[in-house]
Amino acid sequence: MLFQRVKPLDKILETAEKKALTRQLGAFQLTMLGIGAIIGTGIFVLTAEAGQKAGPAMMVAFVIAAVVCALAALAYSELASMVPVAGSAYTYTYAVMGEAIAWTVGWALVLEYAVAAGAVAVGWSGYMNGLLASAGIELPTALKTGPMDGGAFNVLAFTISLVITGLLVLGTSKSAKVNAFLVLIKVIALTAFIFIAVPTAKDVNFQPFFPTGWGSPLGGVGVLGAAASIFFAYVGFDAVSTAAEETKNPNRNIPIGLIGSLLVCTVFYMLVGYGAVGSIGSQPMIVNGIALHPGTPEMAAACAGSDALVCSKEPLAHVLKMIGFAKVGNLIGLAAAIALPSVVLMMIYGQTRIFFTMSRDGLLPEALSKVHPKFKTPHVVTMITGVFVALFAAMFPVGILADISNSGTLFAFMAVAAGVLILRKREPNRHRPFRTPMAWVVCPLAIAGCLLLFLNLSMYTIGMFFGWAIIGLIVYALYGYRKSELARGVDHPNAPKMDAEPPFHEGPQA
Repeated sequence: MLFQRVKPLDKILETAEKKALTRQLGAFQLTMLGIGAIIGTGIFVLTAEAGQKAGPAMMVAFVIAAVVCALAALAYSELASMVPVAGSAYTYTYAVMGEAIAWTVGWALVLEYAVAAGAVAVGWSGYMNGLLASAGIELPTALKTGPMDGGAFNVLAFTISLVITGLLVLGTSKSAKVNAFLVLIKVIALTAFIFIAVPTAKDVNFQPFFPTGWGSPLGGVGVLGAAASIFFAYVGFDAVSTAAEETKNPNRNIPIGLIGSLLVCTVFYMLVGYGAVGSIGSQPMIVNGIALHPGTPEMAAACAGSDALVCSKEPLAHVLKMIGFAKVGNLIGLAAAIALPSVVLMMIYGQTRIFFTMSRDGLLPEALSKVHPKFKTPHVVTMITGVFVALFAAMFPVGILADISNSGTLFAFMAVAAGVLILRKREPNRHRPFRTPMAWVVCPLAIAGCLLLFLNLSMYTIGMFFGWAIIGLIVYALYGYRKSELARGVDHPNAPKMDAEPPFHEGPQA
């Protein structure tokens, strides 16, 4: 039977058991790790997208997304602590729910990592274009954004994606100190924004508070539609959950680290949202009583020549420029320009390692797990991934890319939450360094929350997700089903040795 083709958990764990990591991380360190991993492109870029979908009620959307993310994080942590090896949700589901589901999850993770990397690159280009404009260098409009967003080809997003791909092929490796410095830059930038923008808030800018209502399934707008987009701003918590093997008293400290980092980031995000809305307003562009979807030609046309927050490609810098703090706004833009490429790097890195693992399992061609003889990196899959990321970034707007990324992430989280419950029934006595509290309440709520947000993505996004899933099933039927190591009765082969140190010691960041 297809769904009985399961890779034994003990075999997966053999790799992890060869090396024992020292348990040295406490609750504070985990919380700081989580904050660093979560704060990224989402808050710097998607504030304008959330404003277009929900208006001032975007602040409610931040809370809804955080709650769903917390539930998913608690479920994710149990499997991450049990299977502390490469492959993310793909590996977990292979061990629990079988090869077909694992393939589907791994295929969906392309949306979480590769498409998200494109979204980050587009977000970076928005801030970079703003910086160039402030220096008197103006790119042609056609080269600033993709064809769906009023341009033709986003040359900066395309270029930064290829540059980072080249760095990954060469095996560049950054230290944790460099990463901590970049995290500090982002936190300082957000703190400066809050201190300047919040005192300028005016009550009139919050009226009406719910201009688009709560939204409806497949609508993509309203508070729930904004929450579905804002979910992108919280992804990265798996930096905490995957650190379970190095955590002292994980049953106590992992929930503190997860919930603590999500709480801190939610407060940050709500203050940023309050400052942005209160200072210049964020009423959505509405035509014939319907809010326009961000990243569409109609939205681009409505925003032509507009200074509205919902039209900005560099929303936080734009707010400060509009209230008379242009120099600080440029510094915010500079902070984003410096820090965000590291997020693109981490996401492309994560994608290549998932493809590497799937290739090693025989589900993708063996050529994808080839390691460069000099650089010790999986150069083939890195170059292929990088080219696709660059094309995504060049052709699509940030909001659409973020939503497509969210669709894959939400699907993977639902599969992981279901996997926790299945494994609780199948192997109740297996050692769990971290146990999801009230699993039979938390996991169903995580599945329901992820499904709620998934259904509040736009029909376009959901259509893209299912189209991608169908392509994946065809690829699996034609190749992976026959070629996988389990299908051929082959033990997990020895992986080629490669540069195992990630560019940053943290999870993917949005």
